[in-house]
Amino acid sequence: MTKKQKKMRNRIIIVLVMFVALLILDKIGALEPFPWLVTFLIYLVPYVFIGYDVVKKAFINISHGQVFDENFLMMIATFGAFGIQEYSEALAVMLFYQIGELFQAVAVGKSRQSITELMSIAPESANLVDAKGNVTEVDPEEVSVGDILLVRAGEKIPVDGTVIEGESFIDTAALTGESVPRKAAAGDEVISGCVNGEGILKIRVEKAYEDSTVSKILELVENASNKKSRMENFITRFARVYTPVVTVGALLLAIIPPILGMLPWADSIRRACIFLIVSCPCALVISVPLGFFGGIGASSKIGVLVKGSNYLESVSKVDTVVFDKTGTITKGEFKVTEIIYNKELLSSEAELLKIAAHGESLSNHPIAKSVCNAYVEGAFEGGLRRRIDNSLIDESQTKEISGQGVATLYQGKELLLGNGKLLDEKGIEYKSVDRAGTVVYVALDGNYLGAVIISDVVKETSAKAIKDLKNSGVKKTIMLTGDREKAAKDVASKVGIDQVIAQLLPADKVSRVEKLLATMDNGNKLAFVGDGINDAPVLMRADVGIAMGSLGSDAAIEAADVVIMDDDISKIASVIRIARKTMRIVKENIVFALAVKLIILVLGALGLTTMWLAVFGDVGVAVIAILNSMRALKYNKN
Repeated sequence: MTKKQKKMRNRIIIVLVMFVALLILDKIGALEPFPWLVTFLIYLVPYVFIGYDVVKKAFINISHGQVFDENFLMMIATFGAFGIQEYSEALAVMLFYQIGELFQAVAVGKSRQSITELMSIAPESANLVDAKGNVTEVDPEEVSVGDILLVRAGEKIPVDGTVIEGESFIDTAALTGESVPRKAAAGDEVISGCVNGEGILKIRVEKAYEDSTVSKILELVENASNKKSRMENFITRFARVYTPVVTVGALLLAIIPPILGMLPWADSIRRACIFLIVSCPCALVISVPLGFFGGIGASSKIGVLVKGSNYLESVSKVDTVVFDKTGTITKGEFKVTEIIYNKELLSSEAELLKIAAHGESLSNHPIAKSVCNAYVEGAFEGGLRRRIDNSLIDESQTKEISGQGVATLYQGKELLLGNGKLLDEKGIEYKSVDRAGTVVYVALDGNYLGAVIISDVVKETSAKAIKDLKNSGVKKTIMLTGDREKAAKDVASKVGIDQVIAQLLPADKVSRVEKLLATMDNGNKLAFVGDGINDAPVLMRADVGIAMGSLGSDAAIEAADVVIMDDDISKIASVIRIARKTMRIVKENIVFALAVKLIILVLGALGLTTMWLAVFGDVGVAVIAILNSMRALKYNKN
């Protein structure tokens, strides 16, 4: 509890004791000998003590032109109860209203806690290392790209950077929800907001503070509450109309029956007070946003940032999920997965890999690098590490042929590495290889030696993620990619994706998503999951754009509605479940609150209920709705 909440708690306890004492005195008739003015003053003391701030707020709001709110309703209802000498009811209404308000404040505080925990990831300082090795403590916003920072054990990494010295385990729990620390050593990229677990790291700054991960996350969190869902906007508009209508209705109920001789003034005013008390819309106005806030908080706990409750509402309606392939379903890491060699000319796979690696050693292409890495790491020699011997290659005779491959001299003989077109042009006979992935044919001195197959590695979590999505109610999964159709279908079959659309340009992805959107019906939504800068237009066009926050590009994260901080797509199913649970809770609150209030309003107008039931209709319903909303904060994956 905050200091303010503790003060309110103490006021409530004091007045509650006074109220119980007065109630006992009233029931045993101890107050009957006193004149009405004395009794009025006795009850007025605890009333003022517990309700002065409500009355004050009501008058301030009236002076600002904001008449119809819960403070006004409580003030008028309790003043009316005092007017007809229902002193205990007047005090009870204000006391239990304040109890409800305190409960509300504590509940909202708890729901905010899971999100405000993210605010603590902001580093307070950075240790800047100058050219002489001196360390100076500066504000993270003063750090520039290229600066060297020192991060001690237990300190937060202030900006995104690359480790240049030291080795440690990084705690990423605050960002990703992942409890297992990640190892960081020289050459590894680290993101701001994570905590250095042990040892000392020196990092080179790669991004200014305002462009770093921690800054972008805080900006997303701060703006999330501004993006209201359709249901929240409806409740806000509803309350603006509903409150004046019931206030006018209560006024008419207080005046018309006595004028027509149908009821005594005291009875009519009592019914009007009951009408006013129960009509307070705070159960709806508080519980609905609180439910969405809880859903966003539950998502943040598992390392997923939802940029607003409107997006959470859209996520709850997702029944089609479209994926980009590279970096989303796959790791975006090309590896040699198979080697086919000519057994008449070579003795082993390793021999072919050696020749291919030396031929590719001067190229910067990702495919070339994957071939060289496989050789150096001894991928086909039981992990026996090797070194590339540059003397075997004639650098002056090495050239890259656009769209075909590489030609060079290996030990004085012409070496060709590339696709079938390259060998066809040279008139070399070869056996066509039909495999998923990129096929690099190898020919030396006019003879076909074999082929190296390079594939993008599928993420370990992808197959489970697709299965979980279908279990969560998603009806269709689709993969869009610029890759060859065979390679794309191979990946899709491994992870269980329903449909594949391959060989697409970035612009083609947008048009494909638009076609899919045109087929959506019954208010269902389409989500697109991507990570690259070329995915930004599609992320913006989809009903729900989901970006990878750790490896994803800044443009993709900016364009997305939902950001997965550790790139684990299995969390998409979790967010969909959280969103659907949140919407279910919100709808339950709306139906429950309106139904109970309507029943008590009718009973109150007919004179068949008391102010005590009216207090339950307001405070009790609000407390129950808030308790229900807080369920959105809890998410059990199982």
